[in-house]
Amino acid sequence: MMVNDAMQIFERFKENPIIMVSDIPYPANSVFNAAATEVENEILLLMRVEDRRGISHFTTAKSRDGVTDWTIGEAPVMKPCIQTHEEEKWGIEDPRITYLPEMKKWIIAYTAYSKFGPMVALAFTEDFVSFERLGTVMPPVNKDAALFPVRFNGRWAMIHRPVSTYAGAHIWISFSPDLIHWGEHRALIEARSRPWWDSAKVGLSPQPIRTDEGWLILYHGVKTTAAGSIYRNGLALLDLEKPTRLIARSDEWVFSPEEEYERTGDVDNVVFPCGWIEQDNNIRIYYGCADSCIATATANKTSLLAWLRNHNSLVK
Repeated sequence: MMVNDAMQIFERFKENPIIMVSDIPYPANSVFNAAATEVENEILLLMRVEDRRGISHFTTAKSRDGVTDWTIGEAPVMKPCIQTHEEEKWGIEDPRITYLPEMKKWIIAYTAYSKFGPMVALAFTEDFVSFERLGTVMPPVNKDAALFPVRFNGRWAMIHRPVSTYAGAHIWISFSPDLIHWGEHRALIEARSRPWWDSAKVGLSPQPIRTDEGWLILYHGVKTTAAGSIYRNGLALLDLEKPTRLIARSDEWVFSPEEEYERTGDVDNVVFPCGWIEQDNNIRIYYGCADSCIATATANKTSLLAWLRNHNSLVK
């Protein structure tokens, strides 16, 4: 595999898309932007499903091989809880899952959406049947959040994406002693200026993955064109001990809308991964396509890191 050829890094599953709205066993408008993890020797997707009102909730899908024979929940597993969390009144969106070995629980970072705008919210689960909400931990406008699986100097770390009318939409990192109170906010990856592929805004895609070279980050970058926005994906690498230190960032995008199911949908020209898993040095991403369905693609981790070294804009 040529590490300098982005077209060959991620290989799409030939039978994409793997889950469509017609697979959901109840009325819905679309299914997309799914988090992913492994539970009891199965791949579990926590899928964003938008109902016919336009309000999103989460439903699970499970598969032994992670690509076929999906068992989809008969009903939503997590719905907006407006009785206790008014910030979810317009829906819950775009989950990311991190397993915390210290707590023996999964933590889900998701977007709570209401008239106040999108906010970052957290919830624990041990079984993806019941969920313990921690509530919103970042005020609006903020989204695209995920946690690291370990503490740094005794504190948890979370990547997120606040939006400022003054400074734009960039990726930030924050720290917390208890997962509730967050501080030491720092900008981590900035949107670049025109005409770059990630000039309009950037945001984290799935949760960080630990590698021998650093924490591997897949992020989405948006470019605004005369025909509308294009959502593509790039790579970055953070220092293993000091995740505030960015040590690599790709100059080019590594994954981009190409297929018809990625080009045309409720929101055209979008590939939006919220989940990935690592198995035998291979990384499989699960991504929303044009806000209308879910697809998957795989890449060799060694090749991803080699490609990033060859395309590291920080050393050019």
